[in-house]
Amino acid sequence: MTASTSDAAFRVLAIGECMAELAPSDAPGDFHLGFAGDTFNTAWYLARLRQNIAVSYFTAIGTDKISQQLRRALAEGGIDDAHVRALPDHTVGLYLISLENGERSFSYWRGQSAARELARDKSALAAAMQEADLVYFSGITLAILDAPSRATLLDALRSARAAGKIIAFDPNLRPRLWNDTSEMTEAVMQGAAVSDIALPSFEDEASWFQDADPVATLDRYSGAGVTTVIVKDGPNPAHYRRGTEQGSVAVPPLTSIVDTTAAGDSFNAALLAGIEAQKPLPEAIAQACRLAGQVVQGKGALVPVEPEDPST
Repeated sequence: MTASTSDAAFRVLAIGECMAELAPSDAPGDFHLGFAGDTFNTAWYLARLRQNIAVSYFTAIGTDKISQQLRRALAEGGIDDAHVRALPDHTVGLYLISLENGERSFSYWRGQSAARELARDKSALAAAMQEADLVYFSGITLAILDAPSRATLLDALRSARAAGKIIAFDPNLRPRLWNDTSEMTEAVMQGAAVSDIALPSFEDEASWFQDADPVATLDRYSGAGVTTVIVKDGPNPAHYRRGTEQGSVAVPPLTSIVDTTAAGDSFNAALLAGIEAQKPLPEAIAQACRLAGQVVQGKGALVPVEPEDPST
């Protein structure tokens, strides 16, 4: 059972969009309905990894039946829904996964997604962050918001950081969600500027920031004021920097990959769990690599995992 927000030693607030997911089943043409989304996936795994971490989710949903199913999915995942707003005349977004050789592509239906309104209420944001020890958001969280709402969220995160909250950020670059790439890269670096921890993926950073190598990615995020940067790079070593500490961690090879959905999201969950447990950063990264390796050998975003041994 996941710790409640009142008795947990460490409280995490994830902010973003949870969507209805249609994932391929074993039978051709059949799909399984579930719920997923980058920050939700990380919250879901984090709630399972360490029982002393209480995880809450900040988003908006509709008042229809599928929105009610999503709220039940939060509860079943051990995620507190006290900061989930229900908005009439809205619903949740939907996406469909297509797989080819373990690699996924997505088709989205997002027009009526209530999550686009999640940052309208600045006081609600501030109150939710006040209750947290660590606040987690992503580039997708920023992308689904209009410019005024994005500014509201960034201001709230900046204030929370100044108040001593830990802010963690996965840039999660998704160009199709933005008006243009310059808007995306500018907003992502604004997100980095309010964050203590950044968790970029080198493939994306190389494509959209023209980083020559993972060290260039480390340099750019460190230069924005991020104190801990971990650069994921698929099967290649993960690079990290925290203050003057810098290095890389090898990724264990995999004999098969079934579905790469949520590989980075699960990595982030295990990494944050390791940081909360005050493990050395290379050890936390190795732990994150192991979990991501397990997740890509299952289907869909949410793969059953065992909780960590609290004594380790």
